[in-house]
Amino acid sequence: MGCPMSRHLIASGFSVSGCDPNEQAQAKAAALGVNVLPTPAGVARESDAVMIVVGFDSDVERAFFGAGGLIEAAREGLIIGVGSTISPSYARELGNRTEGTGIILLDMPLTRGEAAAEAGQMLVLGGGDETAFEACRPAFDTFASDVFHLGAFGAGQTAKMANNMILWACIAANEEAFGLAEKLGVNKERLRTALGHSSAQNWAMDRQIQDNPMPWAEKDMTIALQEADETRIPLPLSMHVRELIKAFKIRRNYPTPRAPK
Repeated sequence: MGCPMSRHLIASGFSVSGCDPNEQAQAKAAALGVNVLPTPAGVARESDAVMIVVGFDSDVERAFFGAGGLIEAAREGLIIGVGSTISPSYARELGNRTEGTGIILLDMPLTRGEAAAEAGQMLVLGGGDETAFEACRPAFDTFASDVFHLGAFGAGQTAKMANNMILWACIAANEEAFGLAEKLGVNKERLRTALGHSSAQNWAMDRQIQDNPMPWAEKDMTIALQEADETRIPLPLSMHVRELIKAFKIRRNYPTPRAPK
């Protein structure tokens, strides 16, 4: 996500610094005009606002509190937006641990995937200080076509969790329904076109998202189930959806990234 976001920001006149542990990503970013720096703290010192776009809670943890982490560059008024999908409980923990540092935390998890990032048409589900969020809106608007502020810090992560619960449930339902219809002799593409005009229409069906690797599916559903355990809310459908998606990915030999140790 970082490279297309940087490209849109630079094209709109923003000065962009960045940090990535992957050398190939560094080279691509530098070619776009990004000031590539060795540490997150270095990026924070050069920036009014920082956006974190990494895979797991553990990656966010390192970006904040690891060697050369953002916390080393904490100062009054520094805005840090968490674009990663993290658990709402970890978002609350981040808020507690950065209290008193001067950092203004926003959450801004991104949806719609890589193609939308390239096109500048992502959706931002935001939370945190509303004044700071609105100050960042011109930057968000460069890579997102829809930007929503939903409440205090963590509200965006809760919204992304809800989004993902519905998304993966739709994918699982689509897979079963189309599989059965094909077995009964109905052409899949003709059926998809017809159902796009029916009460079964959904985003995943329209974009045939099941034909993409879907790397974060189990992580997303695990977040929802862990939050439900903590709040003592039963999610029987989501538990089944996680296993259905896992089985679907195994059948298609899709990879699943693992959180770094």
